[in-house]
Amino acid sequence: MTAGAAELLSWTRARTREMAALVQELVEIESPSTDAGGVAALASRLARELEPLGLAVERAPVVGGGPILRAAGGAGAARPVMLLGHLDTVWPVGTLAERPARIEGDRLLGPGSFDMKAGLVVAVYALRALAARGPLPAVTVFFTPLEEVDCEPYGLTMETAMRSSSAVLGLEPAWPGGAVKTRRKGSGSVTLRAHGRAAHAGADLDRGANAIVELARRCLEASALADPGRGVTVNVGVIRGGIRSNVVPERAEAEVDFRVRTLEDGRRIEAALCGLRSSDPGVTLHVEGGLHYPPMERGRGVVFVYEAARAVAAEMGLELDEVATGGASEAAFAAALGLPTLDGLGADGDGAHAEHEHVLIPSLPERAALVAGLIARLS
Repeated sequence: MTAGAAELLSWTRARTREMAALVQELVEIESPSTDAGGVAALASRLARELEPLGLAVERAPVVGGGPILRAAGGAGAARPVMLLGHLDTVWPVGTLAERPARIEGDRLLGPGSFDMKAGLVVAVYALRALAARGPLPAVTVFFTPLEEVDCEPYGLTMETAMRSSSAVLGLEPAWPGGAVKTRRKGSGSVTLRAHGRAAHAGADLDRGANAIVELARRCLEASALADPGRGVTVNVGVIRGGIRSNVVPERAEAEVDFRVRTLEDGRRIEAALCGLRSSDPGVTLHVEGGLHYPPMERGRGVVFVYEAARAVAAEMGLELDEVATGGASEAAFAAALGLPTLDGLGADGDGAHAEHEHVLIPSLPERAALVAGLIARLS
């Protein structure tokens, strides 16, 4: 280990209990995407951690959600390193009463612990570790309120902040086992709405136009766009229609999810789905939606930051592997802009969006030291 890496890791390991306690406290602030008040309460709690570091902290309102938590400051480079994370979880209010936050051995369990409140704590303690050594490098903290549902309300604001950064470090959870994420699939969704003509199914069947039958044809056409060899998946996940079996259904709708490895495939599948047309002259088809999250491709910028992170980890006596994953992330927007980007720098653990969600406590100081060292290197 170099002296700097050893100091960072020693500093964070001495604060392992503090880190675990803060993760547990954050988990106990329920913050589903749909609860703006809960997200705001979490933002306020984290602001109290960031303000003593000399950062300028603001909570920017977002239509339809809680606030963005932004903090900026530090010295040196004109373009700061961005620490990207999200405040919201998938778990509704009341989940905590069923599955309280708790520590069992080396594991901290609780809804939202792994995805991604531990990552928020990693970011805080990475900055604390750097501040303990001297002036902070130029950094921007950008914690978002709607990552789990739709970042469109603040997408332009987020991309503007990314463009002004020298690199973007995503604090999403590590892959179970500790690997960071150098490839992510992009994701999108469309809703197909068919409008036909109602009629009596027994007396006037021929006078009707069956919205469900036409929608089923288009769902089969959508499913046929899947190409497993290219990593393209298309899933018709929800379908609704009709009022009763003896009525020709006038309306029906389907929700379709698609995932892609490359932006090229994303645009191609988006165009194909949005270009679906009804084959029944009595049924009109309306399609809305598209590609919401671009893929994070393993381009030069991603490889650059991964190699830097692997070097920092090696200085600390740790190995750092990489994986590709099908889950989407806001860090992919930075990669799509061509910025040096790495994701999955949050804590190790398992169970994102699952009842066994947990964080491995020993990983908290290791990831905080890794992120601190990476910020210093990139600065």
